[in-house]
Amino acid sequence: MYQYKGNEKPSAVDGAIEQIIDYIGNEGLSDGERLPNERELAELLHVGRSTLREALQRLCARNILEVKRGVGTFVSYKHGVADDPLGFTLIRDKKRLAEDLLEFRILIEPRAASLAAQNATEEDISELEYLCSSMDDLIRRDEPHLERDQEFHTCIARCGGNIIMPKLLPIIHGSIGVFIAETGGQLRDETMRTHRAILNAIRAHDGAAAFDAMYLHLIYNRDRFRTDPISRGGEYTSIK
Repeated sequence: MYQYKGNEKPSAVDGAIEQIIDYIGNEGLSDGERLPNERELAELLHVGRSTLREALQRLCARNILEVKRGVGTFVSYKHGVADDPLGFTLIRDKKRLAEDLLEFRILIEPRAASLAAQNATEEDISELEYLCSSMDDLIRRDEPHLERDQEFHTCIARCGGNIIMPKLLPIIHGSIGVFIAETGGQLRDETMRTHRAILNAIRAHDGAAAFDAMYLHLIYNRDRFRTDPISRGGEYTSIK
């Protein structure tokens, strides 16, 4: 949080931003949970509607909140992380970027899946089931599924109970979009099958199976970039 210096006083908007952040913490709102509507929130915080709107806009720009038109304002899954803090947009070799991000994910996400299997609640599993099934539906209808894919992997990280993992993975999950673009979305059936295997292992609270399912999911994707990917009859190769 910003520390004001000397006699410096926060503006009305800055004060409203701090109040909203405090409200989220005090109410225990988590990712995807909805805030009160604008009128109710203005009354709760004792601020004007125009001040509140500006504060909400700034929090959305900081990826702390997300506005869904006609629905409401929600706590963002992005955890206040900038959309591209590591400068992936400026890397011109997108195929190399996608492969290197997958290598990094191989180091992190199998363990995240194992933790999710150990610690996921019934509510967590229900959310994963919804995300998995709705992504399958989008794929079958040949509709964009990138956002749902990212939500599925982020939810797994959150289920594990490690407070750092959900903040780190949204940065890394830019690779999902790059991968889909580079492969032309060709591995849709494989995506459905491997995601279902990960879900089933987490549902069974089988940490080893969840680790293996996530590992194979990422290895399959990585090998899609190799000269003899498994999808063309090659063999799995060891991690570099």
